[in-house]
Amino acid sequence: MHRIFQERPEILNPVFGVLGVSLPQKATVDAVATDVTEARPLERRVDTVLRVGPSDGEDFLLAIESQSKKDPNKQSSWAYYVAYLQAKYNLPVLLLVVCQDQSTAKWAAGPFDCGTRGWTAQRTYPLVAGPHNLPMITDTRTAAKNLPLAVLSAMAHARTTDIDAILVSIDRALQELWATDPETAGYFYECLEVNLGDSPGGKKWKEIMSFVTYFPGRGTVRETAYLEGRAEGKAEGRAEGEAKGIVRVLEARGLSVTDSVRERITGCTDLTLLDAWLHRSATVARAEDLFADDAGAFE
Repeated sequence: MHRIFQERPEILNPVFGVLGVSLPQKATVDAVATDVTEARPLERRVDTVLRVGPSDGEDFLLAIESQSKKDPNKQSSWAYYVAYLQAKYNLPVLLLVVCQDQSTAKWAAGPFDCGTRGWTAQRTYPLVAGPHNLPMITDTRTAAKNLPLAVLSAMAHARTTDIDAILVSIDRALQELWATDPETAGYFYECLEVNLGDSPGGKKWKEIMSFVTYFPGRGTVRETAYLEGRAEGKAEGRAEGEAKGIVRVLEARGLSVTDSVRERITGCTDLTLLDAWLHRSATVARAEDLFADDAGAFE
């Protein structure tokens, strides 16, 4: 869940708004090395570290951790991250923990103390984003206005009863985006699949997902279906591989592929047309709709 902050930094402003932390609309955001290992001690890595340059004040570092459950070791790790980053960069440091359930979020809020005999030497106060404070976005127009926040919200509410409505609104927003920016839409489709996993939200999302691989090697349904299809057709040439990949994507989405549709796809040798069909296979409601925008549409 932390990775979305690296790749979609525009999410920071609305999330900070939820957390009650002031941040101007204009700010620069740059990724910082996440390695906080000293010369000899145990290796330590923060999930994500960003340097934020607000237009109205000094730069600061934002260390972001994705936390799926309570972990007693984090009490010392998080304190170490904050102290190390402040010492290395001589900048103020904030720690943001992103959670998917309320009990973990409540625990992660701390504060976590380091001290003894009635004296506190250091105290860590993480900012926490989770189902307790991230909004449930069930309106398509609202989701379209701020997709990164909508996607993060879906991750946080993956186990709630409202997750189906949240995902439907995001899917509709992404289908509209697909027409103008298929790469961004595809990224969010697969980002959700990876992060929702086997949760109730993950099962729902697998019904409506698309095909663009931004997480290679993770064994997602789109990646597996497409690569298996291409592997089968590789020996016969690129066109046949593309065709088999399209059929596999349609079948992976649970769509019925008739013999006539299959023959039209596998009989095509036009790579440009096959590429267009591959993109459409991600969102069509029926396999026959694959050809709707082509001259001589399928009857």
